[in-house]
Amino acid sequence: MIEIAQKEDATGLVHGCTGRGNDQVRFDITLGSLAPNIKVLAPVRDWGLTREEEIAYAKTKGIPVSDSAKKYSIDASVWGRAIECGLLEDASQTPPDDAYEWTVAPEEAPDKPEIITIAFESGVPVAVNGKKMTPLALIEEVNKIAGRNGVGRIDHIEDRIVGLKSREVYECPAATVILEAHKDLEKMVMTRHEVLFKEQVDAQWVYLAYTGLWVDPLKDDLDAFINRSQQNVTGEVKLKLYKGSLIVIGRTSPMSLYDKNLANYNIKTTFNQSHSHGFIELWGLQTRMYNSLMKAEKKPRSKKP
Repeated sequence: MIEIAQKEDATGLVHGCTGRGNDQVRFDITLGSLAPNIKVLAPVRDWGLTREEEIAYAKTKGIPVSDSAKKYSIDASVWGRAIECGLLEDASQTPPDDAYEWTVAPEEAPDKPEIITIAFESGVPVAVNGKKMTPLALIEEVNKIAGRNGVGRIDHIEDRIVGLKSREVYECPAATVILEAHKDLEKMVMTRHEVLFKEQVDAQWVYLAYTGLWVDPLKDDLDAFINRSQQNVTGEVKLKLYKGSLIVIGRTSPMSLYDKNLANYNIKTTFNQSHSHGFIELWGLQTRMYNSLMKAEKKPRSKKP
Protein backbone atom coordinates (compact mmCIF):
# COMPACT_ATOMS: atom_id res chain seq x y z
CA MET A 1 0.00 0.00 0.00
CA ILE A 2 2.75 2.42 0.94
CA GLU A 3 4.92 1.38 -2.00
CA ILE A 4 2.13 2.24 -4.44
CA ALA A 5 1.27 5.46 -2.60
CA GLN A 6 4.87 6.67 -2.83
CA LYS A 7 5.08 5.66 -6.48
CA GLU A 8 1.94 7.67 -7.26
CA ASP A 9 2.94 10.62 -5.06
CA ALA A 10 -0.25 10.14 -3.02
CA THR A 11 -0.94 12.62 -0.23
CA GLY A 12 -3.05 10.29 1.88
CA LEU A 13 -3.46 6.67 2.95
CA VAL A 14 -7.05 5.58 3.58
CA HIS A 15 -8.54 2.56 5.36
CA GLY A 16 -12.14 1.62 6.08
CA CYS A 17 -11.92 0.65 9.75
CA THR A 18 -14.42 1.78 12.35
CA GLY A 19 -13.40 3.14 15.76
CA ARG A 20 -14.37 -0.07 17.55
CA GLY A 21 -12.11 -2.71 16.06
CA ASN A 22 -8.48 -3.82 16.14
CA ASP A 23 -7.67 -3.24 12.47
CA GLN A 24 -7.55 0.53 12.91
CA VAL A 25 -4.68 0.09 15.36
CA ARG A 26 -2.75 -2.10 12.93
CA PHE A 27 -3.31 0.23 9.99
CA ASP A 28 -2.53 3.45 11.85
CA ILE A 29 0.62 2.22 13.59
CA THR A 30 2.08 0.42 10.57
CA LEU A 31 1.27 3.13 8.02
CA GLY A 32 2.39 5.87 10.40
CA SER A 33 5.67 4.07 11.08
CA LEU A 34 6.56 3.26 7.47
CA ALA A 35 5.26 6.47 5.90
CA PRO A 36 5.23 9.17 8.60
CA ASN A 37 4.99 11.98 6.03
CA ILE A 38 1.75 10.73 4.48
CA LYS A 39 -1.51 11.46 6.27
CA VAL A 40 -3.58 8.45 7.35
CA LEU A 41 -7.35 8.84 6.93
CA ALA A 42 -10.17 6.68 8.33
CA PRO A 43 -13.42 8.13 6.94
CA VAL A 44 -15.76 5.52 8.41
CA ARG A 45 -14.31 6.12 11.86
CA ASP A 46 -13.84 9.87 11.57
CA TRP A 47 -17.20 10.55 9.93
CA GLY A 48 -18.96 8.37 12.49
CA LEU A 49 -20.86 6.33 9.90
CA THR A 50 -23.13 3.50 11.03
CA ARG A 51 -22.90 0.20 9.16
CA GLU A 52 -26.14 0.96 7.31
CA GLU A 53 -24.88 4.42 6.32
CA GLU A 54 -21.61 2.91 5.14
CA ILE A 55 -23.46 0.43 2.90
CA ALA A 56 -25.68 3.22 1.55
CA TYR A 57 -22.65 5.40 0.80
CA ALA A 58 -20.96 2.52 -1.03
CA LYS A 59 -24.09 2.08 -3.12
CA THR A 60 -24.05 5.73 -4.21
CA LYS A 61 -20.47 5.26 -5.41
CA GLY A 62 -21.24 2.08 -7.33
CA ILE A 63 -19.31 -0.15 -4.94
CA PRO A 64 -20.95 -3.60 -4.80
CA VAL A 65 -21.82 -5.02 -1.37
CA SER A 66 -22.63 -8.74 -1.11
CA ASP A 67 -25.74 -9.99 0.67
CA SER A 68 -23.64 -11.66 3.37
CA ALA A 69 -21.70 -8.42 3.94
CA LYS A 70 -25.00 -6.62 4.44
CA LYS A 71 -25.88 -9.10 7.17
CA TYR A 72 -22.48 -9.56 8.83
CA SER A 73 -19.10 -7.87 9.04
CA ILE A 74 -16.71 -10.18 7.21
CA ASP A 75 -12.94 -10.08 6.79
CA ALA A 76 -11.36 -12.81 4.69
CA SER A 77 -8.05 -13.91 3.24
CA VAL A 78 -6.81 -17.31 2.13
CA TRP A 79 -5.68 -18.00 5.73
CA GLY A 80 -9.04 -17.39 7.38
CA ARG A 81 -12.47 -15.83 7.42
CA ALA A 82 -13.76 -13.71 10.33
CA ILE A 83 -17.49 -13.08 10.79
CA GLU A 84 -19.12 -10.71 13.29
CA CYS A 85 -22.01 -8.27 13.86
CA GLY A 86 -25.69 -8.82 13.14
CA LEU A 87 -27.21 -11.87 14.83
CA LEU A 88 -23.77 -12.83 16.14
CA GLU A 89 -23.78 -9.91 18.56
CA ASP A 90 -26.02 -12.00 20.82
CA ALA A 91 -23.26 -14.10 22.37
CA SER A 92 -25.76 -16.67 23.68
CA GLN A 93 -27.08 -17.60 20.24
CA THR A 94 -25.71 -20.31 17.96
CA PRO A 95 -24.26 -18.84 14.73
CA PRO A 96 -26.71 -19.26 11.82
CA ASP A 97 -25.70 -21.62 9.02
CA ASP A 98 -25.43 -18.74 6.55
CA ALA A 99 -22.55 -17.27 8.55
CA TYR A 100 -20.30 -20.02 7.23
CA GLU A 101 -19.06 -20.46 3.67
CA TRP A 102 -15.87 -22.52 3.83
CA THR A 103 -16.90 -25.31 6.22
CA VAL A 104 -19.84 -27.68 6.38
CA ALA A 105 -21.56 -28.29 9.70
CA PRO A 106 -19.78 -31.20 11.46
CA GLU A 107 -22.99 -33.25 11.55
CA GLU A 108 -23.27 -32.89 7.76
CA ALA A 109 -19.65 -33.91 7.08
CA PRO A 110 -18.92 -37.32 5.53
CA ASP A 111 -19.46 -40.37 7.74
CA LYS A 112 -16.03 -41.72 6.83
CA PRO A 113 -12.83 -40.13 8.21
CA GLU A 114 -10.42 -38.53 5.73
CA ILE A 115 -6.66 -38.96 6.17
CA ILE A 116 -4.36 -36.14 5.11
CA THR A 117 -0.56 -36.02 5.17
CA ILE A 118 1.30 -32.70 5.19
CA ALA A 119 5.03 -32.49 4.43
CA PHE A 120 7.25 -29.73 5.81
CA GLU A 121 10.71 -28.51 4.85
CA SER A 122 12.43 -26.24 7.38
CA GLY A 123 9.07 -25.43 8.96
CA VAL A 124 7.29 -24.58 5.71
CA PRO A 125 4.47 -26.83 4.39
CA VAL A 126 5.42 -28.00 0.92
CA ALA A 127 3.21 -30.98 0.01
CA VAL A 128 -0.20 -32.52 0.67
CA ASN A 129 -0.68 -36.27 0.34
CA GLY A 130 2.63 -36.55 -1.48
CA LYS A 131 1.88 -33.80 -4.01
CA LYS A 132 4.26 -30.84 -4.06
CA MET A 133 2.52 -27.46 -4.11
CA THR A 134 3.23 -23.76 -3.87
CA PRO A 135 2.28 -22.27 -0.49
CA LEU A 136 -0.85 -20.60 -1.87
CA ALA A 137 -2.07 -23.70 -3.70
CA LEU A 138 -1.34 -25.83 -0.64
CA ILE A 139 -3.39 -23.62 1.67
CA GLU A 140 -6.27 -23.55 -0.82
CA GLU A 141 -6.19 -27.36 -1.10
CA VAL A 142 -6.16 -27.91 2.67
CA ASN A 143 -8.98 -25.38 3.04
CA LYS A 144 -11.10 -27.56 0.76
CA ILE A 145 -10.18 -30.85 2.45
CA ALA A 146 -10.66 -29.62 6.02
CA GLY A 147 -13.71 -27.53 5.11
CA ARG A 148 -15.65 -30.48 3.70
CA ASN A 149 -14.96 -32.34 6.94
CA GLY A 150 -16.27 -29.54 9.13
CA VAL A 151 -12.84 -28.69 10.56
CA GLY A 152 -11.82 -25.11 11.31
CA ARG A 153 -14.79 -23.41 12.98
CA ILE A 154 -14.06 -21.20 16.00
CA ASP A 155 -16.55 -19.28 18.14
CA HIS A 156 -15.09 -17.24 20.98
CA ILE A 157 -15.09 -14.02 22.98
CA GLU A 158 -12.27 -11.71 21.96
CA ASP A 159 -10.68 -8.91 23.99
CA ARG A 160 -10.11 -6.06 21.59
CA ILE A 161 -7.21 -3.67 22.02
CA VAL A 162 -9.58 -0.72 22.46
CA GLY A 163 -11.11 -2.32 25.57
CA LEU A 164 -14.27 -3.89 24.15
CA LYS A 165 -15.15 -7.55 24.31
CA SER A 166 -16.44 -8.97 21.05
CA ARG A 167 -18.04 -12.23 19.96
CA GLU A 168 -16.03 -13.51 17.00
CA VAL A 169 -16.72 -16.43 14.68
CA TYR A 170 -13.95 -17.75 12.45
CA GLU A 171 -13.49 -20.22 9.64
CA CYS A 172 -9.86 -21.27 9.21
CA PRO A 173 -9.76 -24.87 7.94
CA ALA A 174 -6.24 -24.88 6.50
CA ALA A 175 -4.77 -22.85 9.35
CA THR A 176 -6.23 -25.23 11.94
CA VAL A 177 -4.81 -28.32 10.23
CA ILE A 178 -1.41 -26.90 9.22
CA LEU A 179 -0.67 -25.31 12.60
CA GLU A 180 -1.59 -28.50 14.48
CA ALA A 181 0.61 -30.58 12.19
CA HIS A 182 3.48 -28.10 12.45
CA LYS A 183 3.32 -28.00 16.24
CA ASP A 184 3.39 -31.80 16.41
CA LEU A 185 6.43 -32.00 14.13
CA GLU A 186 8.24 -29.39 16.24
CA LYS A 187 7.82 -31.60 19.31
CA MET A 188 9.47 -34.45 17.46
CA VAL A 189 12.57 -32.62 16.24
CA MET A 190 13.17 -29.95 18.89
CA THR A 191 14.66 -30.40 22.34
CA ARG A 192 12.35 -29.96 25.31
CA HIS A 193 14.06 -26.63 26.09
CA GLU A 194 13.43 -25.31 22.58
CA VAL A 195 9.78 -26.36 22.64
CA LEU A 196 9.10 -24.69 26.01
CA PHE A 197 10.89 -21.47 25.08
CA LYS A 198 9.29 -21.27 21.64
CA GLU A 199 5.84 -21.38 23.28
CA GLN A 200 6.76 -18.11 25.02
CA VAL A 201 8.14 -16.64 21.80
CA ASP A 202 5.03 -17.63 19.87
CA ALA A 203 2.77 -16.04 22.48
CA GLN A 204 4.72 -12.77 22.34
CA TRP A 205 4.81 -12.84 18.52
CA VAL A 206 1.03 -13.27 18.39
CA TYR A 207 0.58 -10.43 20.87
CA LEU A 208 2.66 -8.06 18.75
CA ALA A 209 0.83 -9.02 15.55
CA TYR A 210 -2.59 -8.77 17.19
CA THR A 211 -1.95 -5.40 18.81
CA GLY A 212 -0.65 -3.75 15.66
CA LEU A 213 3.06 -3.80 16.52
CA TRP A 214 4.02 -5.67 13.35
CA VAL A 215 6.90 -3.30 12.59
CA ASP A 216 8.18 -3.11 16.17
CA PRO A 217 11.85 -4.17 16.41
CA LEU A 218 10.95 -6.91 18.89
CA LYS A 219 8.93 -8.58 16.13
CA ASP A 220 12.08 -8.72 13.98
CA ASP A 221 14.02 -10.16 16.90
CA LEU A 222 11.43 -12.88 17.43
CA ASP A 223 11.37 -13.61 13.70
CA ALA A 224 15.11 -14.28 13.81
CA PHE A 225 14.68 -16.83 16.61
CA ILE A 226 11.71 -18.49 14.93
CA ASN A 227 13.50 -18.79 11.59
CA ARG A 228 16.53 -20.35 13.29
CA SER A 229 14.35 -22.76 15.24
CA GLN A 230 12.76 -24.09 12.04
CA GLN A 231 15.93 -25.42 10.41
CA ASN A 232 15.24 -29.00 11.52
CA VAL A 233 11.45 -28.94 11.25
CA THR A 234 11.37 -31.25 8.25
CA GLY A 235 9.16 -34.30 7.90
CA GLU A 236 5.60 -35.48 7.43
CA VAL A 237 2.58 -35.43 9.72
CA LYS A 238 -0.51 -37.60 9.18
CA LEU A 239 -3.87 -36.40 10.47
CA LYS A 240 -7.39 -37.80 10.61
CA LEU A 241 -10.27 -35.43 9.94
CA TYR A 242 -13.75 -36.50 10.98
CA LYS A 243 -16.92 -34.46 11.50
CA GLY A 244 -15.21 -31.36 12.85
CA SER A 245 -12.49 -33.18 14.80
CA LEU A 246 -8.77 -33.21 14.07
CA ILE A 247 -6.35 -35.85 15.38
CA VAL A 248 -2.66 -36.34 14.61
CA ILE A 249 -2.16 -40.07 14.01
CA GLY A 250 1.46 -40.28 12.86
CA ARG A 251 4.64 -38.40 12.07
CA THR A 252 8.09 -39.06 10.56
CA SER A 253 11.23 -36.94 10.24
CA PRO A 254 14.88 -37.45 9.26
CA MET A 255 15.70 -35.02 12.08
CA SER A 256 13.64 -36.83 14.73
CA LEU A 257 14.89 -36.90 18.32
CA TYR A 258 12.49 -39.75 19.01
CA ASP A 259 14.44 -43.00 19.32
CA LYS A 260 12.30 -46.14 19.36
CA ASN A 261 15.13 -48.14 20.93
CA LEU A 262 15.36 -45.71 23.84
CA ALA A 263 11.59 -45.35 24.26
CA ASN A 264 10.93 -49.10 24.12
CA TYR A 265 9.50 -50.42 27.39
CA ASN A 266 11.24 -53.73 26.85
CA ILE A 267 13.77 -54.34 29.65
CA LYS A 268 16.47 -54.89 27.02
CA THR A 269 16.19 -51.36 25.69
CA THR A 270 19.39 -49.37 25.18
CA PHE A 271 18.13 -46.89 27.78
CA ASN A 272 19.94 -47.63 31.07
CA GLN A 273 17.15 -47.49 33.64
CA SER A 274 19.56 -47.75 36.57
CA HIS A 275 20.61 -44.14 35.92
CA SER A 276 17.10 -42.91 36.69
CA HIS A 277 17.33 -43.41 40.45
CA GLY A 278 20.29 -41.06 40.91
CA PHE A 279 18.74 -38.48 38.60
CA ILE A 280 15.48 -38.47 40.57
CA GLU A 281 17.37 -38.07 43.86
CA LEU A 282 19.05 -34.90 42.59
CA TRP A 283 16.06 -33.58 40.63
CA GLY A 284 13.77 -33.65 43.66
CA LEU A 285 16.36 -32.69 46.27
CA GLN A 286 15.19 -29.12 46.92
CA THR A 287 11.51 -30.14 46.83
CA ARG A 288 12.11 -32.73 49.55
CA MET A 289 14.19 -30.27 51.60
CA TYR A 290 11.41 -27.66 51.40
CA ASN A 291 8.69 -30.07 52.49
CA SER A 292 10.82 -31.40 55.36
CA LEU A 293 11.37 -27.83 56.53
CA MET A 294 7.64 -27.05 56.38
CA LYS A 295 6.81 -30.15 58.42
CA ALA A 296 9.37 -29.16 61.04
CA GLU A 297 7.86 -25.66 61.28
CA LYS A 298 4.36 -27.08 61.86
CA LYS A 299 5.48 -29.59 64.52
CA PRO A 300 4.36 -28.37 67.99
CA ARG A 301 7.24 -27.54 70.30
CA SER A 302 7.41 -29.52 73.50
CA LYS A 303 6.94 -27.56 76.73
CA LYS A 304 9.75 -27.55 79.26
CA PRO A 305 8.86 -29.11 82.67
